[in-house]
Amino acid sequence: MAAGSSTGTGEVPTRSQTEANRKLKYISLAVLVVQNASLILSIRYVRTLPGDRFFTTSAVVMAEVLKVTTCLLIILLQKRFNVKETAWFLLDSVVLQYKDTLKLAVPSLIYTLQNNLQYVAISNLPAATFQVTYQLKILTTALFSVLMLRKTLSRVQWVSLLLLFAGVAIVQVQQEGNKEAAVADGSSQNYTVGLVAVVVSCLSSGFAGVYFERILKGSSASVWMRNVQLGVFGTALGLLGMWWNDGAAVAQRGFLFGYTGMVWCVILNQAFGGLLVAVVVKYADNILKGFATSFSIIVSTVMSIYLFSFHVDLLFTAGAGLVIGAVYMYSLPKAPGAALPHGAASSSPAPQTLRTEESGQLEAFLPKSVLVNDTD
Repeated sequence: MAAGSSTGTGEVPTRSQTEANRKLKYISLAVLVVQNASLILSIRYVRTLPGDRFFTTSAVVMAEVLKVTTCLLIILLQKRFNVKETAWFLLDSVVLQYKDTLKLAVPSLIYTLQNNLQYVAISNLPAATFQVTYQLKILTTALFSVLMLRKTLSRVQWVSLLLLFAGVAIVQVQQEGNKEAAVADGSSQNYTVGLVAVVVSCLSSGFAGVYFERILKGSSASVWMRNVQLGVFGTALGLLGMWWNDGAAVAQRGFLFGYTGMVWCVILNQAFGGLLVAVVVKYADNILKGFATSFSIIVSTVMSIYLFSFHVDLLFTAGAGLVIGAVYMYSLPKAPGAALPHGAASSSPAPQTLRTEESGQLEAFLPKSVLVNDTD
């Protein structure tokens, strides 16, 4: 994980290689922070603008379509633009191995629900409050990992989860007395609806991530193929949700009603942001991901002050500070032998075991596009 360690071939990296690795880490940090903060801020911005409101259910579907299309093009590129070979590969991976594909139906359903709930939450909560509260997904992912996968957490991680919960609770108390300044169009916002949406989203995120890991252990599919399989189900379920919730309105006004340049930016960020993170995340270690999440909370809070007249007081600062510290603490690597399973006697676990445990701990930080094990 460290940049200066010896390579898998036993060679020691040169100074130029070490410097390149350091630059890649900084670039990955910037990408993680920008994608994390910009998506939330941009959704909040387009949902509080005066004028016609786009259908959030159609935005979820459009993001899935763009993501699937992009992954298909990448697979085609990997097959050197051999259309026949790509078609057979997709037929085998998606249709002939249908049992493997069907495994993704449940997490895809949950992720589609989660994406719609995020729109509901951000439409009703200040961006900074949502960003802080949404870190509860770390808590839910950890708890589901312990319950479903029998994973162990270090004492530091348990303490960080308690601090995380306390920080989020303090922010909610603060929000009872301080509401975001009214937006120009005077649209009504329901704080309770937003809070329920973000809590349910955190629960679904935690369960889906752990369930995803459990059913796909040992899978050999690439990250791009997994996103195609997820996207196929996501598109179908998204269309079903759009028909159920906005069917009549979409039929009357059109699928792209209310789409502006800024709305397209939000959709593109949703579609490609996660895929971009999936690429750069290889160059970011555990601590860097935790730091990126913490820094994105600060960025969202500062930008909310200027964009949405968000009021920051001592109580919010204390709560957000606890959350930021908890996120960083949770991302710290375990001390050797700090949380061995019951009956374990080995003092030097295999590198592959360490890698598996570490990847499981990181799921809480990553968007769904990253929650797929690439085999390279």
